[in-house]
Amino acid sequence: MIETNTKNEVPVVHLTPEAVKEVKDMIERKQLGNAALRLSVDGGGCSGLSYKLHFDTEISQHDDVFDFDGLSVIVDKKSAVYLSGTTLDFSTALVGGGFKFHNPNAKQSCGCGESFST
Repeated sequence: MIETNTKNEVPVVHLTPEAVKEVKDMIERKQLGNAALRLSVDGGGCSGLSYKLHFDTEISQHDDVFDFDGLSVIVDKKSAVYLSGTTLDFSTALVGGGFKFHNPNAKQSCGCGESFST
């Protein structure tokens, strides 16, 4: 079982109820059991840094884990610097739907919304 971090009272990131519901639905559809959502930032993309989303069951000493209505979300400490204050949303819109990052630290974002620079 993935345990949440009790040291941080305020989550580094926020998930909207729509994002939480979609991630929980994906975990159920893919039969991933107690997997958590890992949010991270990697170098690359057309603006310099790229958002990464994937499912994970491993936690390292460099990770913080936050709970959103029973969904565990893992953020490594390096990515937390870039993601602090970010909201992850989900939209079912036919045009422009999917997961969207709203990052107050991003000075510039690409047109696809998957990369940014600070």
